[in-house]
Amino acid sequence: MPTSSDELTGEVIGLFAAINRRYAQESEAAAATHDLTPLQAKALLATEDPVPMRRVADRLHAEPSNVTAIIDRLEARGLVERRPDPGDRRVKLVAATAAGRTVTADLRTRTPFATAPLDRLTTQQRESLRDLLQLMLDT
Repeated sequence: MPTSSDELTGEVIGLFAAINRRYAQESEAAAATHDLTPLQAKALLATEDPVPMRRVADRLHAEPSNVTAIIDRLEARGLVERRPDPGDRRVKLVAATAAGRTVTADLRTRTPFATAPLDRLTTQQRESLRDLLQLMLDT
């Protein structure tokens, strides 16, 4: 049990780092089985339902112009396709192909922690964690 505030802070930061490492290692290993980068895998997972490029960029926390190259690579491998948005033909949607959906299903199977890292927490614990993390960001 930590005896000082600094030790407790170090312990909490260490746990954040351990969670991040576990998430990254699991995601990297799963992506590598399909010869994908973790970012490509994350982009592919974002396209299970047809979505505008902007939504993929938001999911990757990247600019749409940077996501274009990632989607180009996935499209060249036959994992995604671009199609016009039926509601606005100026907008292109990105959607996983049948091959892409097969890969996404396998990625989810190989990443139980990364897919659902909060599964062991109750709803109340998740809400408390969210509120505490938001409090950290608000200061």
